[in-house]
Amino acid sequence: MRQRWSWLTVLAVLIAALISLPVLSVFSNVLSGGTSETWRHLADTVLGEFVWNTVILCVGVGLGAASIGVTAAWLTAMHDFPGRRFFEWALVLPLAVPAYVMAYVYTDTLQFVGPVQSWLRETFEWRRGDYWFPDVRSVGGAVAMFTFVLYPYVYMLARTAFLERAAGMLEAGRSLGLGPWGSFFRVSLPLARPAVVAGTALALMETLADFGTVSYFGVQTFTTGIYRAWFSLGDRVAAAQLSASLLAFVILVLLLERASRGRARFNNTSRNAGGAPRRRLSPPAGALAALACFLPLFLGFLLPGYLLLSMAITQGDAQFGPRFVQLSRNSFVLAAVTAVLAVLLAVLLAYAARLARSRLPEMLNRIVALGYAVPGSVIAVGVLIPVTRLDTRIAAWWEGAFGVNPGLILTGGIAALVYAYLSRFLAVALHTVEASLGKITPSMDDAARSLGHGKWATLGRVHVPILRGSLLTAGLLVFVDVMKELPATLVMRPFNFDTLATQAHTLAADERLAEASTSALSIVVVGLLPMFIISRQIVKGARGKG
Repeated sequence: MRQRWSWLTVLAVLIAALISLPVLSVFSNVLSGGTSETWRHLADTVLGEFVWNTVILCVGVGLGAASIGVTAAWLTAMHDFPGRRFFEWALVLPLAVPAYVMAYVYTDTLQFVGPVQSWLRETFEWRRGDYWFPDVRSVGGAVAMFTFVLYPYVYMLARTAFLERAAGMLEAGRSLGLGPWGSFFRVSLPLARPAVVAGTALALMETLADFGTVSYFGVQTFTTGIYRAWFSLGDRVAAAQLSASLLAFVILVLLLERASRGRARFNNTSRNAGGAPRRRLSPPAGALAALACFLPLFLGFLLPGYLLLSMAITQGDAQFGPRFVQLSRNSFVLAAVTAVLAVLLAVLLAYAARLARSRLPEMLNRIVALGYAVPGSVIAVGVLIPVTRLDTRIAAWWEGAFGVNPGLILTGGIAALVYAYLSRFLAVALHTVEASLGKITPSMDDAARSLGHGKWATLGRVHVPILRGSLLTAGLLVFVDVMKELPATLVMRPFNFDTLATQAHTLAADERLAEASTSALSIVVVGLLPMFIISRQIVKGARGKG
């Protein structure tokens, strides 16, 4: 007997397919486009550099983010020392600072004419060539920027794993004669490995997706190559081929994360999980622990935040008036429209999967969720290719029917840009909504139906009131992600349409770093909102398990 789908399931399937279209478009153009002269030129000249720099970035950021994140998580979860209650939530704040903003700030501070080197020359009467100073605009500098911004991914997941698996496992380790270090390396760290690897994979995907930092530092990666192939060389096939290569790196990271688990299982079988007393550190050890937690927070948030605020107040953007209002309005409209649409679509997709008798909607939701792992530059190429073709056909039909060429309707406005944002960030809202919807027991649906409510009345009168807080969180997370997004905005924004992110990038590229501080600081301030929400959840979780 053939299974009949409800129109809600059909609608959810169509939406999921539409959101997944950009990635499929990239691959279809690679397969149908052949090998262009641009691609052969890139392969002969810079492709090897793209691969090498990408590998170096991944290895450096992976090791750095994992080391800092695990250390901070272990100290705040399992030990008591001065400032622990502050550090346990404050250590997530660097996520509010985009990596490209960090790059602008530290370049202005550490470059030859910056305050640090100027002070060294004045103090020691040095001249150029008398001393060596590390070049921040390098692959090593990019690794440092990404590490101090992205380590919170590892910190949050590892800390949760340490708290959840603490008491019983550590008691068993101590009964076998293991000391603090032995318990860490032989018990806690192996059990937390899935969380550490997952956090590191998130950091690596953000690194692969970045354009602003590597472009400003002059580090040649796949994202800079995609931008060059599309705008400088005008070759969409080469841009699609580079996008597919970058996507292959992302898939490789995901496969390595999956393969690292193997057949191992990390189930917590202890009945006494989460109640381990924190080990009180001696004053010298406590001071070292506080310093270990303070340094990444200082370098990743406090120092760049102070420098941004100082530059914005003392120098800032000369166009702070009407021009800045227009930039803020553009950013706010894009972020708000995308956030509202993302929440609505996430509710529809999650609810359709909950009600469907088929597993197809759930499987498509997993495909949609992969969009967050796809770099914005890849999404932009995947959107522009089919949408530009559709725009051209619409314009030709309109001119043939009415004798007037309407121009580019979709790509000439913000519609295509919002579509690209949805393809990239719908996963953020979907994960949040699915997690909260899964906590609502099916018996509540049955009770609503017994009272005569249909599926839409059940959603509106039962689920939405329960999900209100999660929907707000989902919308806020998408809002901030759109505010920070740079590569997709650079590639797809309409003519003469700038945002705070593109303004900061343009001014920094022109070496007008002080003027870029105003837009960059605005992005950081907006990014603090979801970080405070996450920090509150961390504190509540710590109190519940401590």
